[in-house]
Amino acid sequence: MKKKQPNNQRITALYARLSRDDEKDGISGSIQNQKAILEKYASDNYLPNPKFFFDDGYSGVSFTRPAFMEIMELAEQGLVANFVVKDHSRLGRNRLVVGQLLEEDFMRLNVRYIAIMDNIDTANGVSDIVPMQDLFNEWHAKNTSDKVRRVMQSRGNAGIPLTTSAPYGYKKAPEDKNRWIVDEPAAAIVRRIFQMCVGGLGPTQIAKKLRSEGVMTPSEYFQSVGINCPTKPPAYPCNWSSGTVAGILDRQEYTGDTVNFRTYRQSFKQKKQLDRPQEEWKVFPDTHPAIIDRETFALVQDLRQHRRRPNRTGVLSMLSGLLYCADCGEKLYYGSSKSDKREQAYFFCSSYRKNSSVCSAHYIRERAVEQLVLEGLQRLLWYIQVYEKRFAQEQMERFGLQEKKELSVRSRELDRAKCRVAEIDQLIQKSYEDMTKGLLSEERFATLSISLENEQKRLKAAIPEMEASLEATTDKAADLQHFIERARQVTRLTALTPEIVHEFIDKIMVSQPVKVDGKRHQTVDIHYKTIGLWSVPAPEVLEQEYLAYYKAVQKRKKKTA
Repeated sequence: MKKKQPNNQRITALYARLSRDDEKDGISGSIQNQKAILEKYASDNYLPNPKFFFDDGYSGVSFTRPAFMEIMELAEQGLVANFVVKDHSRLGRNRLVVGQLLEEDFMRLNVRYIAIMDNIDTANGVSDIVPMQDLFNEWHAKNTSDKVRRVMQSRGNAGIPLTTSAPYGYKKAPEDKNRWIVDEPAAAIVRRIFQMCVGGLGPTQIAKKLRSEGVMTPSEYFQSVGINCPTKPPAYPCNWSSGTVAGILDRQEYTGDTVNFRTYRQSFKQKKQLDRPQEEWKVFPDTHPAIIDRETFALVQDLRQHRRRPNRTGVLSMLSGLLYCADCGEKLYYGSSKSDKREQAYFFCSSYRKNSSVCSAHYIRERAVEQLVLEGLQRLLWYIQVYEKRFAQEQMERFGLQEKKELSVRSRELDRAKCRVAEIDQLIQKSYEDMTKGLLSEERFATLSISLENEQKRLKAAIPEMEASLEATTDKAADLQHFIERARQVTRLTALTPEIVHEFIDKIMVSQPVKVDGKRHQTVDIHYKTIGLWSVPAPEVLEQEYLAYYKAVQKRKKKTA
């Protein structure tokens, strides 16, 4: 039990608060003006041991204000006799919290609350009009929040960045605060982070490398160049975290785009921001200089979807996250032998590891997969460079057939969903009739109707997405052209690199090994990005094609001669 302090040893907390919105009221609402009023009142009314506390720049909706929390901690220790504010709205603008303070907390802590301008003094009891006043104070905060939201929506829809400060790697232009220019020292670190990710490192490994090299974190860098940053510098210098690295890798702004409305708040009372679905973002392309090209950014996003972890030795394979079991569809884990020799590293089915009765090991050496991928890529790149037109024509023909199949499947799925929604209405109606006839109990009807309504709700939510997917058309020609252009640039491939692997390989399906005539055979299907599965045409086709190509070249040479 806390020892009760004598009244002459307890303090009178004189509390002032000023939010950014209150600053518009001018000097009458300033901290200094509130202080003068509070000190005069304490002196005139002989309140003991006055001590001034203030929160400058804090909204009344939030109660996690430093000075307010300090007063409440002292009150819990029995050290506060009086809590005095200039007007009742200085205490706060959340009617539920303010009501609890007046009706429960201050009474429990034996604290007298006084709001000078509103003539509120808990020593005389709390008037019935005070809850209504709390409601008006909350409405004021809500109206202010609505006005700010409308202004931000207008700015955001006009393509003006909504972030308070420019992202790490950029700085605000001196002549126009709404325009970003490249901050080269920080931009160099951003480029390096993306390069390390493309090279096969994950956020945790990148953060560890930056820490070991003594690279300043974004908040430390901002502080060093005199830029205000909402994030406090880390307790230990250069203490990069995986979350900071992941945040940089996810920012589309580095491609030169302005991205607004990424987050939202459920209520003006809650400060926590929630992520919006990406389709609700407002993106304005090419509004400022790009630090990362779009191809690299897209490649990194693809890598981030296939998150990879190093094995127990800390080694990470460039193929990790790309291998899948052809039978159960689960990923293949990366492992190594007890000797930790790289040539002994292997992949095996994750389902088998969890439960050996579900699937088989699908064991395959890392080196074997690397060799297959290298040979497959060499054949593909050679074919594109020699038979580019033929390759493009083959792929576009295949895309046309594939697209028709996909549209047919999506159309059938949409029709089934719409039919089921209508069918559920009929089932609920029939169940209700059965209940009224006594053929179905009320409990059974309630359970059945809730289940059907939940199913119907899920289908109704999915139908718009299915319709959008059906209407959307992918520009296959543009994707294919980009794939061919990139293939042209790789003139001589002698060894795999993480960049090459993740730029050209989508996934690798590994089948269960089988023995034929005592020899182990295992099918490995390599799915390439944009084109999917691909195999070299028959040799006789290639021979004819190559002869025609050779004759055409010789003919051109004769003409030029």
